[in-house]
Amino acid sequence: MADGTTIDSVIERARTFRHRDVTVSALSGGHINSAFLVQAGENRYVVRIPGPSDELRVLSRADERRNTVAAAMSGASPRVLEYLDDDGVMILDFVHGETLTDDTIGDPDRIPRIAAALKRLHGGSRFRTDFDMLKIADGWLRVCDERAIATPEGLRDRMDRVRLAARALKARSVDLVPSHNDLSADNLIDDGHRVWLIDLEFSGNNDPCYDLVDAATQAGLDADWPARMCEAYFGAADPVLMARMSLHATIAGVGWAIWASILHRTSSREIDFARIVAAFWEPARTMLESDRFDRMLRIVSDGRATD
Repeated sequence: MADGTTIDSVIERARTFRHRDVTVSALSGGHINSAFLVQAGENRYVVRIPGPSDELRVLSRADERRNTVAAAMSGASPRVLEYLDDDGVMILDFVHGETLTDDTIGDPDRIPRIAAALKRLHGGSRFRTDFDMLKIADGWLRVCDERAIATPEGLRDRMDRVRLAARALKARSVDLVPSHNDLSADNLIDDGHRVWLIDLEFSGNNDPCYDLVDAATQAGLDADWPARMCEAYFGAADPVLMARMSLHATIAGVGWAIWASILHRTSSREIDFARIVAAFWEPARTMLESDRFDRMLRIVSDGRATD
């Protein structure tokens, strides 16, 4: 936890809990941060305490706070009720619902609710900074160099191919929208009527196609799920949009593989980061080495489907 911050110290310092009897339980999920459910009388709150992995941080804590407030105002995320500046601790409204998993996020019935949540977020106030996974991945590779952390075999040899994908995506201008950029299943809560997005630590303005495919990338879902998501969000599974999603998924897979490589070396949590590295890298490598990758480059660069 950040600078040794504990849930007990948060309870003692936070205005929200002052002079109130509380009960606390840990919430599951998350690879770096810790989250707790705090009951105070009839009210329930979530306390998010950031983890110590500064080398993996994308945003400043100030920008993360601002983006979380903006996401809440858009209706996509729970409200921030209190923020402890010294530690980056957030106290948020509790959302009663099911925290999704890799097994449950693939339910086709959830796709319209996830698409609606993303539309709310993407239609909200613009964030302060943009998100570029390739630039972030390059930064994480520098961390690996500085700390002698191994990356997946063959990844560095294929970074030129990853850069081709990034250039193809920039060949046609796209309006960037406020995006989550880290749609692991445990960052989505389904209350049965709508899906809520939590943990905006990687948020920033981005091509909406990135968010549409990132959940599938992180959960290892098959190609049918992104097509359904594209249709739910845009109204049709357009070939150019689907090609953009495929290239974003490839870049994201490489980035998240590097991220997991760092955590494999540095994290004290009992999480199989080696498995996570492989789960991200293997699909990305397969795509980078395929004829389909070259076809996606042509489609995205030309802005039209080709044979």
